[in-house]
Amino acid sequence: MNAETQNLANHLRAHPFFKDLSEAHLAMLTECAMPTSFAAGDKIFTEGEVANRFYLIESGEVVLTAETTPHEHTDVQVLKAGDVLGWSWLFPPYYWNFSAVASTPIEAIFFYGTRLREQCEQDPALGYELLKRVSKIVIGRLQKTRQELLKSKSKNQ
Repeated sequence: MNAETQNLANHLRAHPFFKDLSEAHLAMLTECAMPTSFAAGDKIFTEGEVANRFYLIESGEVVLTAETTPHEHTDVQVLKAGDVLGWSWLFPPYYWNFSAVASTPIEAIFFYGTRLREQCEQDPALGYELLKRVSKIVIGRLQKTRQELLKSKSKNQ
């Protein structure tokens, strides 16, 4: 393993999303990963487009937005270092449910979701691990949304 690949593997190993993942699965994921970056203001993906990737955020902030009208968006959540951006690559019909914009410069690790889905089909144990981890994120975001709705409702009463 060359130094660049070893460095990438170390970043994956240190990220909370991959905590306690087997070394074999980390090695496979390292083969599917690449460092990437975005400037502040860059659109990372757009609601309704094909979802075929995800990112481990290492530094910076990303704002998730939802379209409320054709020309208006509402901020849904701010993601930071240690968070995962993009889970729609794992769930049919594989379209983004939100838009994502870098609010600050971003350093991240990029994965092709389509390639990972293929790997998950070949290695069900990996698929199950990723599904558990992504499901935890989805549930957390749903709970956060629920709390925000309840706060909003109590303010309006």
